[in-house]
Amino acid sequence: MLERHDIAEVLDLLGEFPSVALLGPRQVGKTTLAKAVARDRDGLYFDMERPADRQALADPLPSLTPLQGRLVIIDEVQRTPEIFPALRSLIDDRREAGFRKGQFLLLGSSSREIMRETSESLAGRMAYLDLPPLLADETPDHDIATLWLRGGFPESLLAGSDRSSMLWRDHFLTQYRERDLPSLGVRTPAQTLGRLWMMLATAQGGPFNASIMAASLGLSPHTITAHVDTLCDLMLLRRLQPWYVNVGKRLTKAPKIYWRDSGIVHSLLHLPTIRDVLGHVAMGASWEGFVIQQCISAAGQGVKPWYYRTSAGAEIDLMLELTPDRRWAIEVKHSSAATPSRGFHIACDDVEAERRIVLHSGDRSWKSSAGIEFLAVRAMMAELRARRHPALQLHA
Repeated sequence: MLERHDIAEVLDLLGEFPSVALLGPRQVGKTTLAKAVARDRDGLYFDMERPADRQALADPLPSLTPLQGRLVIIDEVQRTPEIFPALRSLIDDRREAGFRKGQFLLLGSSSREIMRETSESLAGRMAYLDLPPLLADETPDHDIATLWLRGGFPESLLAGSDRSSMLWRDHFLTQYRERDLPSLGVRTPAQTLGRLWMMLATAQGGPFNASIMAASLGLSPHTITAHVDTLCDLMLLRRLQPWYVNVGKRLTKAPKIYWRDSGIVHSLLHLPTIRDVLGHVAMGASWEGFVIQQCISAAGQGVKPWYYRTSAGAEIDLMLELTPDRRWAIEVKHSSAATPSRGFHIACDDVEAERRIVLHSGDRSWKSSAGIEFLAVRAMMAELRARRHPALQLHA
């Protein structure tokens, strides 16, 4: 039994908007979630990677007009950009007939393509929702260490062994390098992409420096930046932007780069077991990226994530800006016995943090006499989720 919190949000958005775009990387669970929505709403499902479905919607207006009043789900919609102008016409026609909400659910694995097409054709008619890999509060039957090791892609997390999980992730990444990226026009050889991706895993959580990576790979900084842009568009990488205002200090202004899924980091670094991860120099950065992914995903779209760092070493790993004048400062530690650094306290003073939080790998939560909150990851997520929607259960 898997809990996907986002199904409630999808249903909510379908009750408010004519169309909803559900975005996320391949194999993250979009189709499973969409088919659950289809069962709930008596929806019709089309997959644009199936030739028969593409043929059925080759001329979308006459094909979809008779389906007025039913939810239509179109998977991998970025493969048929010609459908978007037709959707606008259908939505407007249905609105005149009294069908104003919940008409289309579009699934896609390329946010840039969908955002470009829908911003032109469906402005004001569509809501957007990102579906991340499975999160800690969606997988109560798995301990945090297993989720951290394997990541949240369902096939990886639910594999019968760590070895099987690693093999799945290796194949997943190979498919992206050899099939998906070339289909998007990427011409860099797959072997070179593999080296770049390993460098990005080694640099997990560090400031992005295209020039250093370019020199190592014999590519231009522009090409490196373009590859990072593509991985961000595919929702595999995250750029965490710095928070800066005029606080009278020299601040780091380069974004930090994270692979969103910790299992991908461990695959790229060839770390098949939790023992391998715990003994690796990248352990701290991997754990930090894992926790940041959990928090940002649980917080939802209304909360802005940042990091903060000064040239003198004051730093906040993750700052959640709930409103312009409400900021929570988070330091990520693997050990529950670790204490925040002096630089963390200085940074909290700089940004006038409302809360000072240390997130750790243990199960207990407590507050120190100095007012520092030491929270388990799932406890932090529960607080963030409380601002959003209750979970509905899906059968795996």
